[in-house]
Amino acid sequence: MRIAIMQPGYLPWLGFFELMHNCDQFILLDDVQYTNKDWRNRNRIRCKHGWFWLSVPVLTKNKRFQLISESKINPSINWRNKHLHAIEINYHKARYFNQYFPSLEEIINRRWDYLIDLNSALINWLVLELKINKTIIRASVLNTGGECEDKIIAICNKLGADELYDSKAASSFLDINKFHNQGINIIFQDFHHPIYKQIYQPFISHMSIVDLLFNHGPDSLGIILGNSNIKSHIKCT
Repeated sequence: MRIAIMQPGYLPWLGFFELMHNCDQFILLDDVQYTNKDWRNRNRIRCKHGWFWLSVPVLTKNKRFQLISESKINPSINWRNKHLHAIEINYHKARYFNQYFPSLEEIINRRWDYLIDLNSALINWLVLELKINKTIIRASVLNTGGECEDKIIAICNKLGADELYDSKAASSFLDINKFHNQGINIIFQDFHHPIYKQIYQPFISHMSIVDLLFNHGPDSLGIILGNSNIKSHIKCT
């Protein structure tokens, strides 16, 4: 069985969903340390003059070592209206905006205390719209110990996984032999970002998935996978 393990992000980029599609089970790594000013609480959307951040405010004072699963959204900042207004202003002319925006608006407007719950709800909605039929598990419910590689190996062993599909960046710090000694093969993602039609020109890559979804709707997953080079049962040696 092949699994992928990634930290949950806010309205993630395209490669996040390519990883998810090409595994049997997808694990949201929510029981590791939260990192501020990272993809956990923010992402980028396209605008007329380039792009800008949508950031969910998180309480971090005196919480340096809090886990992602423990991170709370700051209730004193009205981020919802800002995000929804920015999305509507920049995408209301997109072909599929009216098809997806009402559901996105409803999710964002719910009362959220924890960032992980917001991110999970959005990811589950996006998976449904992209028609990716995969089991998604939060790592925090698995109760695995260890840190870094040991934790990833523990998750693989608990789920009975013999393949790990991981991001290309992970190839610079994971010890492949350590996984092989546990009977786990690693496949590193080789995702080439597609170029697709955006509202504004020139094309800018690495936006939130909503940029693709609003512009291309039901064709979005095909666009993502059309630039994926993964093959089934590739073994790293």
